[in-house]
Parts: sequence; C-alpha cells; structure tokens
Amino acid sequence: MSLENMNPDSAQRSRIDQALGSASVDQRRLFWARVDRLLPAAAGLLEVLYPTCDQDQLIERLLVEVANAVSLRRPGLLDLDAARSVDGNWFQSNEMVGYVAYAERFGATIDGVRTHLDHLSDFGVSYLHLMHVLRARPGANDGGYAVVDYGDVEPALGTRHDLVALADDLRARGISLCLDLVLNHTAREHPWAQAARAGSGKHRNYYMVFPDRTIPDAYEATLPEVFPEMAPGNFTFDEELDGWVWTTFHHYQWDLNYTNPDVFTEMLGVMLDLANIGVDVMRLDAVAFTWKRRGTNCQNQAEAHLIAQAFRAFVAMGAPAVVLKAEAIVAPGDLLPYLGAHRNQRRECQLAYHNQLMVMLWSCLASRDTALAIESLAGLPPTPADAGWVSYLRCHDDIGWAVDDDAAARAGLNGPAHRRFLAAFYRGEFPGSFADGVAFSSNPDADDERTCGTAAALVGLDAARRDCDPAAIDAAIARLLLGYAVVFSFSGIPLIYMGDELGLGNDRGYLDDERHADDSRWIHRPPMPWQLVESIDAAGDVDGGSIESRLSAAMRHLSNVRRATPPLSDGGEVRVHRLAVRSVLAWERRHPAHGTFFALANFADEPVSLPIEVLRAASLEQPIEILQWGARLSSATVELPANGIGWFVDQADTTIQPHPTPSSANA
Repeated sequence: MSLENMNPDSAQRSRIDQALGSASVDQRRLFWARVDRLLPAAAGLLEVLYPTCDQDQLIERLLVEVANAVSLRRPGLLDLDAARSVDGNWFQSNEMVGYVAYAERFGATIDGVRTHLDHLSDFGVSYLHLMHVLRARPGANDGGYAVVDYGDVEPALGTRHDLVALADDLRARGISLCLDLVLNHTAREHPWAQAARAGSGKHRNYYMVFPDRTIPDAYEATLPEVFPEMAPGNFTFDEELDGWVWTTFHHYQWDLNYTNPDVFTEMLGVMLDLANIGVDVMRLDAVAFTWKRRGTNCQNQAEAHLIAQAFRAFVAMGAPAVVLKAEAIVAPGDLLPYLGAHRNQRRECQLAYHNQLMVMLWSCLASRDTALAIESLAGLPPTPADAGWVSYLRCHDDIGWAVDDDAAARAGLNGPAHRRFLAAFYRGEFPGSFADGVAFSSNPDADDERTCGTAAALVGLDAARRDCDPAAIDAAIARLLLGYAVVFSFSGIPLIYMGDELGLGNDRGYLDDERHADDSRWIHRPPMPWQLVESIDAAGDVDGGSIESRLSAAMRHLSNVRRATPPLSDGGEVRVHRLAVRSVLAWERRHPAHGTFFALANFADEPVSLPIEVLRAASLEQPIEILQWGARLSSATVELPANGIGWFVDQADTTIQPHPTPSSANA
C-alpha cells in the first residue's frame, strides 16, 4: 500500500474509513494526518521484518486495528492526544516524579489503590507504575508476568471497569498510568496457547514450537539461562503440543513467535486496547528477547529493535498520548539502542530503564569509590534528545550485577571479582558489610549471582534497627537518601519504589506463602502499612522522631526541590566529571532552555572538602546550593557531609532559590 494509492476512491481507504466508525470529522482528519506522516517509515520496517508477507494486506490489517481504536477513544483521552501531540516530550519535564507498586500490595484492590491517591500526590507523583494488574495464570505466575488475558484485570483486584475508573482518577490528578505489557511471552493458559494445544495450526505458529530436540539443542549451544536454578533450560516439552516450546523464563511462559506477522498484529491490538483503557506508558517487558537467531544469545537482535520501532509508529497513529518504555536490562553497550541511539537515530522507545545507574549506585555505596561508576556512566553514548531514562534505586526485581569488564579494567578493577564482591557484600557476608540482602539466583559459571532486598535492608537500616544503634540508623538513612538524591537528579524520571519513602524493611513472611516461598524477590515486596502512614500524616511530622517520618519528610523535600528546578528537565547534555577524590561522583546537566545544574555526591563515611574550582569547571560563576542537606559553600571550598550530596545552580541565570530542609528530614 503506497500513500499515493490511498486516494478517497481507494477500496483500502474506504475499508479503513469504515473502521473509524463514529469518529468525528476532526478525528478522521488527525488520524489520516498521522498515517501520512508515520506510515512510510513503518512500512519500511514491516518489509524488513516480514519480507514474504503481502505488504498491502498486512498494512491494511494494521491500519484497521488502529482505526478501530481511534473510534473507541474517549473524550478525555482525545484531549490528552491533542495536548501531547503539541508537547511530545512531556515525559522529560523536571516535574515528572514516578512511583512503583504492586497493586495488591499498595491497595489490596484497584478501588483500594484509588483511596490512596492522596499519598502519591503528597510526594508530587506524576507517574504511577502499577504491577500485576492484568489477569495472570493462577498459582505460580512469575509475579504476574505470565498473562492469560491482556484485556482483563486480575480478578482479586477488581474489574476492567475499575481500572478505567482508576486511570480517569489518575489523569484528573496529572498522574500518568504505566502498566506492564508482557511482550515476549504469554502464559501457557492464554487462549492462543490453548488453541495451539487443541490443534490449531494457526495458533501453534504464534509460538516457537519444534517437533524434536534437534533445533532446540542447536539454539541451546549459545543460549544463557535466565533462571538456572529455578527454571533451567530454554525449552519445555508439552504433551498436548507434542513438541518442544520455547520457554525462556519458566515452563509456563511460552515465547511468542515474532517472525509471524499475525503475532505483531495481535499485540498491536492489545496495545491499542490498553491505550483506550487509559494507560499512558507501556512497559515493554522482555523486549530484548523478542527475536531469536541461532548462534547468538537471542537477545538484542536487530529485529527486536525494528519490532519496537514499528509498534511505536502504529501506536502513535492511534494514541499519540502513549509512550513506550523498554524493559531491557542488558549490558551497557546494548542499552542505548532501545532509546533509538543507532548509527542513524531512530524513533524507538521513548523511555528505558537506567539499569547502569542503579548498579553503579550500589557499587559506590559498597566500595565508597566512584571510579567504576565514572567509567561506566561516562562511557554511555548520549541519550537521544527526544528520549529519556527512567532512573531508580530499587525495583520489584532482583539486582543483577551488570558490571562491564572493560569499564572495570579502566577503573583498576577485575570485573568478575567485583561482581562477586557486590553479591557477597549485599548478602551481608563481606567483612564490614552493612547490608542485609539475600541471593536470588546464581550461575557460578557466569559469575552471575543476583541480589534481593528492600532498599532499607541493603543500606543497613534493617540491621541498625535490630541493633537499636542510633548512629548506624543515621548512617543508613543518609545512604538511602544519598541514593535517591542521585536518582532524582542524574537523568530521567526518578522512581520511588513503594515503601522506600518509609524505609520499609525486608518481609520474610513470603516464606510462609506457598505461592512465593521459592522466589526470594518477594522479600522486598512488603505490603504498604497504611496505619503507619496515617499516623505519620496525623502527627504532621512535627517531632520528626521516627525513622519513617524522617524519611517521608526528606523524600517530599527531594521531590519538591526537583520539581522547582527546570534544569533537571531532560533533553540536554549530561556529563560526568572526573575529580581527584575517588569517593565523589560529580555530574553536570546542561539544558538549552533552562541552564546548568551540577551535583556532587560523596559516598565516603566521612566528610570531604573540594576546591571551589570544581564548580567553576561547570561554568557556575555564582553557585548556590539548593538542596540544603548539609553541603556548604565558601569562597574557596565545597564541603560535603559523609554520604552527603549537594545540588548546585548558578544564581546569575536562574530564579531557583535554596530550599531549607524541614527539621524532621534532618538525619
């Protein structure tokens, strides 16, 4: 289908117009304008992905999917489409602050989540990633990532109607909703899989199924194991299929076959349906695994990027308010392409997880040394101007110690040895460790052990509480706030993981739940203690005596200062500085419209003094410190407290003022 042939008399255009249903004249005009702009590039992607397919027929099918979605889009969503079509980089604003929670752990039900939205607004949250919402298989389901129905809600949480109501409530508060789209696989109980097991050849081809072990064994020669202890191997024999089905993660999660254009079409329909529920951000789970190639690790293949690019184009035709977020927890060199940073820049995902920043923060906290972080972060290519990171200290998953061996060597470290050090340190088995984490999964052959634990446990707060040690409590709080202060200022949308604003510790009760006992990640997924939150709110943080109130006030302060600091908007340059003091991480952000921001983070257990020239190197002629967490400026020096941070801007070209820290937030 060429655009030239899509004239008003075209039969194809007529069929697509019919799919627009009751769409208004303006909606139709905007739809075709988006198609005219985006289809040429999208069609080129499809030709590469599906060269033997009838391209005219495929594009018509896809545009009918998009047109149907446009016809069902509600007025509030259409208004959002219009606003974000004007401001396409809305997610880059310094006013973006994220929050991540399991729906069941945060509010028990979707309606329960709705009753606690004031808590999010209190922290300035404008982005909510809610997990395990779509209906998953009963029993073991990888924390909800084995989906049986992309269009329905987990029954214990409520209904699809409840989810629409939540999305509307969030939008009214200026909060974008992010949900997981499990892109790489479905549960084996999904209707597509059940149809395949019942003998449907069409649906069998939705998955990667082989009659014997010949081809699977050829793939296995170069495939890593994601869960070598819990789910060894990458293929599972299914008696009803009478074949070996590809199962990268668990035997009950069947990998989809993206060489089949029907799979792409089906998943586009899923995405457009979620967009019409009111989902603003779709987290593309396991996007790196979507294309398989023999002789490789079947991750980060070129076609995986083309799939993401094609999804972005077709979603933008139907729901331009929606952005895509890549869940690509991959090696540093493989990360930036998911944001479109190829040899020639492309429109791929607008957002991706800054996994390297997360790993480097924990490395700095354990070693009190920033050399590896400097080498790793400075070595990343620039982020495309119209994309951005999602930055985080902790998430729902385990921490994989993604240390690049070349970066480690430049920092004077041995990569495998440093990974072993971090794993031992954060399970509390290294001399002098303050951490209280647990191992998740290990692969000794690959020096790969992953770590679980709440942020509070990993910074030493759990141990300090047990020991009733005030000095250790203060030090742990300082580490936790230091990590978050970097996340809130380095780059991208900062995420607060549920409970970190209270310092929630490890929840070993998961061992008593047969659904979770074999998965140590549940140790850092405790339920939200709303009675405690209400007691803090009722006290108004007047005395600031409790750990929870101190952290809560400090995190509010962090959010307030970020949202008042326009240079923290994305779209400019982020540059890591190299200083003589190895415990200090320094970075500069230059925004073309908002000026310069500079930060100094001290990971040492003692204060440090730096010459004022470190600020001059960032062209701050009249520097002021705006965070007010103990950093001090004089005419000659910058003083940073132990595990402390300073945020600096230039008084000459900004109206930003220092923000005194509430007394209850002081550590």
